[in-house]
Amino acid sequence: MATGFGIIGCGMISRFHAKAIADIRGAKVAACFDMFPASADRLAAETGCRPYSDLKAMLADPDVDVVTICTPSGSHMEPAVAAAKAGKHVIVEKPLEITLKRCDKIIDACDKAGVTLSTIFPSRFHESSQIIKKAVDKGRFGQLTVGDSYVKWFRTQEYYDSGDWRGTWKFDGGGALMNQAIHSVDLLVWLMGPVVEVTAFTATLAHERIEVEDVAMATVRFANGALGVIEATTAAYPGSLKRIEVHGSEGSAVLEEEDITMWEFARKTAGDQALLKRMHGKTKTGGGAADPSAIGHHGHTQLFKDVLTSIKKGKQPLIDGPEGRRSVEVILAIYKSAQTGRAVKLPLQSDPVRKRPSGSS
Repeated sequence: MATGFGIIGCGMISRFHAKAIADIRGAKVAACFDMFPASADRLAAETGCRPYSDLKAMLADPDVDVVTICTPSGSHMEPAVAAAKAGKHVIVEKPLEITLKRCDKIIDACDKAGVTLSTIFPSRFHESSQIIKKAVDKGRFGQLTVGDSYVKWFRTQEYYDSGDWRGTWKFDGGGALMNQAIHSVDLLVWLMGPVVEVTAFTATLAHERIEVEDVAMATVRFANGALGVIEATTAAYPGSLKRIEVHGSEGSAVLEEEDITMWEFARKTAGDQALLKRMHGKTKTGGGAADPSAIGHHGHTQLFKDVLTSIKKGKQPLIDGPEGRRSVEVILAIYKSAQTGRAVKLPLQSDPVRKRPSGSS
């Protein structure tokens, strides 16, 4: 019998979830919910599932085993908690939520209900990301010294104007960092280890009618002593592929979207050159650099498979609730540093107060 998925929120990203589920043998989209019935009806027509405009009714559907949350970022908690209480396993689009308190409520609800919780960071499942992670774990980089992430994307004013929730603290939770660059923040911390201190600046320079930043720059200190930079913007025309750099005393690697463009080690192996050649040209889309819909769904597919395997084996998925919370905490620390003009240490003791970035128009 197929595992039934229920999609909550039927906007753009729900289509990628539906495609990913369709690629998994033994899984199907059984139902979808949206507070606007027409949106649910459209997704149902595309996938052949049952549409709902009543969340309680969808969560009572016996064909729904797992739900995926595709609502705006600041409204993930309520449906996630309701799903957990209904005994459904929960997958939440990034970010897990926009405050630590709301993240913790989701994690606690899933723990109490005994259901699996995962956060969507599909970049971790790309072959190139996995290769670099394995090299870090094997010690090929020696002492890690520098870890950087760069997301220099472009979003038009029309993008922000297309939804009342976009660019707001209440529903977007932040701008270029929380909405776009959080994938790279997650990858960077996964590769380099925990962040213990940040110093940052943010600004709104190229967009109107938004409360959040379209440019952010932060320096970070990792628990292992390494230093790094996190850059994020939606105001860099025409937009570039996101880049992650990992450097150490014995090696360096550079990841551009799914391509490994640098792979150099003091202690070389026979397969290094072949690997570098093979991992060029892996990126098949625009990576979301200028068009948010120009992404693939293959990472989602692998993540959903990981969740289903975890449910079957009774183990934690690769990206569970606490893993999803970690990148949110780093971003909130960056916001706090930018707002206070001071270095901020992690872990945070509470959620920072949200203010308009400096340089706001």
